[in-house]
Parts: sequence; structure tokens; C-alpha cells
Amino acid sequence: MAPKSSDSQQSLLQSEPTNGSIDPAFHLIRILPYSFLRAPRLRLKLPSLSLPSPMTVFSLVLLTYFMVVSGIVYDVIVEPPGIGSTQDPVTGTVRPIVFMSGRVNGQYIIEGLSSGFMFVLGGVGIILLDLALDKNRAKSVKVSYASAGVSSIVLAYVMSMLFIRIKIPAYLR
Repeated sequence: MAPKSSDSQQSLLQSEPTNGSIDPAFHLIRILPYSFLRAPRLRLKLPSLSLPSPMTVFSLVLLTYFMVVSGIVYDVIVEPPGIGSTQDPVTGTVRPIVFMSGRVNGQYIIEGLSSGFMFVLGGVGIILLDLALDKNRAKSVKVSYASAGVSSIVLAYVMSMLFIRIKIPAYLR
């Protein structure tokens, strides 16, 4: 599309009324109050938002990760019970159960929270292993970080596999 010439733009500006009306009463109502009234000079401070610290961002991301892997969306939509129960056939007593055994796509609230905690524990273990690689730390601190990281990862893996074996009895056998 070719640009319009300046003559056509000027004729367009002249055809549009700028005052809106040629009525003198309208002109007085529109102009008169502003001839002696002025807008106040306000000295308002704009709110300044500072960036959150890196630790705050990390905490929010870790909390969000925990909630997502714990199945909080499933818990809100389906509203499962916090913990299940079963009746012992011999004694007739009611025993609490934490895992919905045999149902892969269902969970109790405590089951999701405990599994999510194990996933977060494994992630924290990886972070501790990364901190153990820092060259500016003392050797004892690096050994502490490394041992805590390895033990966190091993514990999270073993417990997650135990949870899976409870959830699916014939898994990897």
C-alpha cells in the first residue's frame, strides 16, 4: 500500500472537527472552568518494586515443584481422603493404609505428599553435591555436603522404589 500524500492528510485533518461543535455555550462550558482552575501539583512517589533475593526465588520454585509432584492438582480436583483404611478380616479392627495398592492413577493425600517429599529430597541431594564441588570451601565442609548429598539421593531412591513396590506389588519381579 502506497503512503498517502500530504495533501490528502491535510484535507482529512480539516474535515474532522477539532472542537466538536460550533455552539458558543459548548465552547464556554469547555473552556471557562479551565481558565481559572489548575490541576494540583502532586508529588506522588511511584511504588518501587525490588527484585526478590535468589534464595526467595529458589524457595518458591522448590515449593512449586513439591506441590506439582505431590499431585496437588489431583487432590483438589478429585478430593481423595487423606488416608485410607481397611478392615482386618481376622480381628475385625480397622487399620489405616497410606498407599492405594494396585491403583496406579489414584492416590491418597498422604501418599502424594510423601512421594513428593522423596522427590524433593533427591533434588536437594543433587544441589548438595553441586555445592560440594565449590573450590572455595574447606575440605571438611565439602565432605559434609557430599556425604549429605549422596545419602539424600540414596534415601530418596530407596524410598521411592519401596513406594512403587507397595503401589504396584508385581513391579520389577
